[in-house]
Amino acid sequence: MRGVLKLGKVFGISIVVHWTFLFILFWVAFLEIQRGGNMESVLFNIAYVLVIFICVVLHELGHGLMAKRFGIKTKKITLLPIGGVASLDEIPENPRQELMVAIAGPMVNLIIAGILYFSIPVHGLLRLHIVELLQELSKLNLGNFLFYLFLANSALVVFNLIPAFPMDGGRVLRALLAMRTDRVKATQIAAGIGQSIAIVFLLLGMLFNPFLVLIALFIFIGAYGENKMVQQSELLRGHIVKEAMLTDINLLHPEDTMEKVVELILSGTEKDFVVVNAGKPVGILKNDDIIKNSKNRTLEVRTIMKTSFKEIYGHTPLKEVLRSVEVHKEYFFPVVNHNGVLLGAIDMANINEFVLLQSKLEY
Repeated sequence: MRGVLKLGKVFGISIVVHWTFLFILFWVAFLEIQRGGNMESVLFNIAYVLVIFICVVLHELGHGLMAKRFGIKTKKITLLPIGGVASLDEIPENPRQELMVAIAGPMVNLIIAGILYFSIPVHGLLRLHIVELLQELSKLNLGNFLFYLFLANSALVVFNLIPAFPMDGGRVLRALLAMRTDRVKATQIAAGIGQSIAIVFLLLGMLFNPFLVLIALFIFIGAYGENKMVQQSELLRGHIVKEAMLTDINLLHPEDTMEKVVELILSGTEKDFVVVNAGKPVGILKNDDIIKNSKNRTLEVRTIMKTSFKEIYGHTPLKEVLRSVEVHKEYFFPVVNHNGVLLGAIDMANINEFVLLQSKLEY
């Protein structure tokens, strides 16, 4: 993946850092220098941020290792300026399993906070007068570093347990509700609560802190997306790829030129194409690649087609295609039979149309 630094693997899970993560380090250094800090205080704050993100990695590992107990793989953990993201192959539909996976992350931070609480005199610091406390915490020493780390992990527990998607608290709430009702209704209720919280954050952010506005948007969009995904998944239950795949499609051969591709684009509605040889897919020609190379009309398809792609079998449940879209971040797949012979293609546009038709039939 472009724009990431791979740090290695822990328990078989890749740890990667997105390049934008560097911004937070520069920002912390800039703020400290701006308030008159020296090199020692700058390094202190940078070290503090780095250790917090180690705690974030441990948080995400908690999710990943708990998911592993239920046979769900975690491909990687990505560190971003806003936190960490564990890329699970799927979210368990069993409410008890989802509850355990969701709660595992905050529990890691709670354990870290508990260890720090009993390792440093937190209760002693909290008994100090506010002026004395501020004077004590202004010192750059290990005790204060650990106290700040205690506060950070406590905050991570509280923040992540906000009952709103995509935070862990939203999944905990959905899991608890799903133990008493169906998953779709549980998601609708949890998403509604999450969006209500987002509106409160938005209003508070407009009055006091613009950062809360970003959190509000993050929560609102996450809740909407989760609700929509679960509804789509439910409508696709029991249906297979053959029911929704595209069959009336134009096929390309490796020797075809961009001249032919451009003609197909202009004369029809297709944007992506399957490249075949002897009836079997050998490549995918994506719309982005077509646009980039459209000037060179003599260029052969073989030189720009993607030869690394995922094939979908005709009998595959449509729910699994949605999962493939989430995991592989691809939206166009050739559909084949058990011999690898092309049957058609499927993309998110067609799946969305199928979902729309199913919703009209069911309601």
